[in-house]
Amino acid sequence: MTEETFRVVLVAAGQALTVFAFVGTFLYAALQFRGWRTAQHVANFTKLVELQLQLRSMNVNDPTLAALDGAYFGPGASPEEVRAYFYNLMQLSRFEIAWFSHKHRQLDEGYFQSWESNMTSIVKRPSFGAMWHNDRTKILDNRFRSYVDALIDCRSRNQPVRI
Repeated sequence: MTEETFRVVLVAAGQALTVFAFVGTFLYAALQFRGWRTAQHVANFTKLVELQLQLRSMNVNDPTLAALDGAYFGPGASPEEVRAYFYNLMQLSRFEIAWFSHKHRQLDEGYFQSWESNMTSIVKRPSFGAMWHNDRTKILDNRFRSYVDALIDCRSRNQPVRI
């Protein structure tokens, strides 16, 4: 190989290395952006549910607030009934955050299973069933509704849930 040929090969190798470095950097940045976008999506969802939790907490602390909006309870509802409804709805909302985070790979499988195990005992409570099966407004992701229906169904038959 002559000195001129060697230089040409060396220049071509340097240019190829530069192109590979640029492509690698671009791919890395794209993956980082995707991860950031997912994390931001989960954070936005979590914030919305937290805002719902604050409103629900107000109803647990002061059940008379629930009567202000006729969509939830009529004037004859007992404070205990109102508190139980919103307390169970708050438990469900916290689980929805865990479910959504897990679905978007922001919560690992083992930790999610501990949430699922906890919800298993909660869905067996009569007060939870009363909340879940009524037609009052519940702002929930439709996929989460299906998941909870499956959780209730499978747990009543002592089977694991996998959707």
